[in-house]
Amino acid sequence: MQAPSLASAAEPRVSADIAPLSATRTHLPQRPLWREALGALLWRGFYPLLFRFRQSWLYRLGYSGPVPDRILFQPDDPRPRRLDDADVFMRGRFRLAGQVFEIRSGSIFDVNLPSREFAAALHGFDWLRHVEVANSDHARLFALKLTQQWLKRHGKLHRFSWQPEIVAERFLNIFAHSRFFLINSDLVWRSRFFVSLRNQACMLARTIHETPDGLPRLKAAAALTLAGLCLGDSRNIVLGAKRLAGEIERQILPDGGHVSRSPQALAEAHRVLLMVRQTLDLARRRAPPALLDALERTAPMLRFFRMGDGRLASFNGGGESDSRLLNTMLEQDETKARPEVHTLYSGYQRLAGGRVTILFDVGAAPLSAFSAGAHAGCLAFELCSGAQRIVVNCGTAPLADHKWDVLLRSTAAHSTLTVKDTSSAFVLMKGRFADLLGPRLIVGPASIETRRSDSAQGQYAVAQHDGYRNKFGIFHQRRLILSPRGAGLTGTDRLFPERPARIRKIGAAAVPFAIRFHIHPDVRLSLSRGAESVLLKLPNGEGWRFRAAGTISIEESVYFGGGHYRRAEQLVVSGMVADLPVECAWAFEQVGN
Repeated sequence: MQAPSLASAAEPRVSADIAPLSATRTHLPQRPLWREALGALLWRGFYPLLFRFRQSWLYRLGYSGPVPDRILFQPDDPRPRRLDDADVFMRGRFRLAGQVFEIRSGSIFDVNLPSREFAAALHGFDWLRHVEVANSDHARLFALKLTQQWLKRHGKLHRFSWQPEIVAERFLNIFAHSRFFLINSDLVWRSRFFVSLRNQACMLARTIHETPDGLPRLKAAAALTLAGLCLGDSRNIVLGAKRLAGEIERQILPDGGHVSRSPQALAEAHRVLLMVRQTLDLARRRAPPALLDALERTAPMLRFFRMGDGRLASFNGGGESDSRLLNTMLEQDETKARPEVHTLYSGYQRLAGGRVTILFDVGAAPLSAFSAGAHAGCLAFELCSGAQRIVVNCGTAPLADHKWDVLLRSTAAHSTLTVKDTSSAFVLMKGRFADLLGPRLIVGPASIETRRSDSAQGQYAVAQHDGYRNKFGIFHQRRLILSPRGAGLTGTDRLFPERPARIRKIGAAAVPFAIRFHIHPDVRLSLSRGAESVLLKLPNGEGWRFRAAGTISIEESVYFGGGHYRRAEQLVVSGMVADLPVECAWAFEQVGN
């Protein structure tokens, strides 16, 4: 397979010979939102009456089930725990949901918190795993006092802290990390604590259908199953397992990906499913077939999304994650199945040769609430050489930073092409629909076509989408070719009109386009004279050269993939498109080896 050579002209090539794909097609219908919005509006009006009823003594009579005196099983939570975070918490500085809040006196549960996301992490006991690792009397006393403060103020039904998704997070953390401070605690207080846990489990069983759709509902079903196991309530074991099987069927795709198309959401789903399976093993109960099948499918997909540094590619609301967490989880996969190179349902292509790994997004945004964290990054890719990332996407903003969230979900924050600085899909952020349904991704590509070919001459992947069809009457096609040993990646971006027969003279109604390649902050860029190429120097001394058919510029960028803000740079190749198809070739080539 011969890689295409770069055009020698100063601008991208205009051609009448470029044709659209005719290959495997994924078509997702655009569903109207008004029905869901109407349901959400009715629920919002009805919920205050329902909550008032739930506060009544009559409703509380329904709390039933055994009240344990201990947590029967302690599932393993493989997430990393940091001693420095424990020290910060115990000094009154709470770092949660990407924010820092300091409390000098009194209880943190008595003050106005900086954001809803921060409050959810606090009431979800996200701090507990870090405090546990300190393993000292001071840490035990701190965790005990903070839990006592919470129980005093929120031990009974509370409108915010008893929301099912928050109860689920609290259960996952308490069951895995609370033994160190519950042992030898006051018997009277501990009895009140376990009564509250029993009541929260009853409420979770009744309200689990109210959990926001997607990963939160999957985690709620897992938490209810764990509540039944760890608190000794067989009814919740049965109900939780049934709910969990249903969510697995809805959310875990046949190829093992998560329906949100987020690699990090997949890792989180895999983590909680592992916790359930492990606890079932401790209880000497047979794991449901749906759970075992899901774990067998999700483990290879996690390997699929791992880059050369052992972390995840940053797509659709996910960051790099932690390589130690991924290693720990994948060590428990007995099948050791190898991932596919093309995930038909998740919508990604993986190209690998030598030390180079490439992840290529060839999928459409998920439907309905599953798109609440999705990004407009269709046909974006990430490139990694060994353990060093080169081409990246900008990543995901901290939970509480809504301004950054909108920007980072736009097409321009991804290593792909934009037409007239317009996203190929849009985040629902303003208006009544956004208020009722949340920040969904809408009006994106509905039809995506892709094909792939692997041979001794290299790996070839091509895809196109119609995200710019409605506004500009344009299709975008991208072709990637990776050389056999990974020494070079050649790409071609093509834009062609919907109706070639209506082509007018070149230049009429022309619109600008930009092809962006966001570069990892650790990579240094040097633009050659005449802007004909760019030298990329990696931290290990490895060198790469970027060339393109057109003028190259270096612009500022940002990177949140590692979990925090970092300044970065991006390579931009610009051009104009009118009624004739346009083609722009580019290449990344390793130099010095």
